[in-house]
Amino acid sequence: MSEGQGSTGNVLAAICSFFIPGLGQLVQGRLLKAIIMFVLAAVLWIVLLGWLIHLWSILDAALYKPAR
Repeated sequence: MSEGQGSTGNVLAAICSFFIPGLGQLVQGRLLKAIIMFVLAAVLWIVLLGWLIHLWSILDAALYKPAR
């Protein structure tokens, strides 16, 4: 069984990113992407656009397909 879009791992990652942007990527082992998501969301929340990065973080975690 392959891990890919719609897998339980991706659903869990998306839920994690819902609470903390970048946490889903961290759960998936993508440290650099996690840092980028977290920092962008934190900076943009200050100027009221953080919800865009937060939403992107959730969708990115949910739709992630690991390279073969």
